Amino acid sequence: MDIESGPNAIRYVGIPAAADKVRNADRILVIGCSGGGKSTLSQKIARRFGLAYISIDRDVLWLPGWVQREKLEQHRLIVALTAGERWIMDGTNTSTFDIRVPRSDLVIWVRMPRWLCVWGILSRWITNRGGTRPEMAPGCPEKIDFDFLRFVWTWEKVYGPRVLAGLAAHAAGKPVLVLKSRRETRDLLDLVGAGA
Repeated sequence: MDIESGPNAIRYVGIPAAADKVRNADRILVIGCSGGGKSTLSQKIARRFGLAYISIDRDVLWLPGWVQREKLEQHRLIVALTAGERWIMDGTNTSTFDIRVPRSDLVIWVRMPRWLCVWGILSRWITNRGGTRPEMAPGCPEKIDFDFLRFVWTWEKVYGPRVLAGLAAHAAGKPVLVLKSRRETRDLLDLVGAGA
């Protein structure tokens, strides 16, 4: 069911409505904390509907050796990638919501509990230790440290309000689906035929 009120209200939709939107969307933005499952969800939808998969980590933010691109270059890349006709983009960075959200047909916020996000980053570290995940830039082998664990543990408190403010400012009636469990994610994928 759509929930909306006030001039800057976020238009939340349920899983069935979002599934209908996914089936016909040209551009989908997937946001949320590291380890929540954004990349897995995005890649499954990309494969199912022939959308270009864009990873902010891989395609915009990082260079080999965990070196961040210059901010101006990041901005240029975001503008160019967002101008594409058919994509699903995985990455939160609220500073570019003004560019990315208005171009999106649907925003999916993967808003998992923090313990699940910590579990997600630990399990991907175990799985990819010594290697680089496909959604990460080449030359950035999987790593984990206390600062990253703290970032994930405090993400909702620090970045949740920024996401809400960014959506209120830039979503302008766009449908926003919030997924709060792995089961909800599976339900969405099953409804759109991308569950496998």
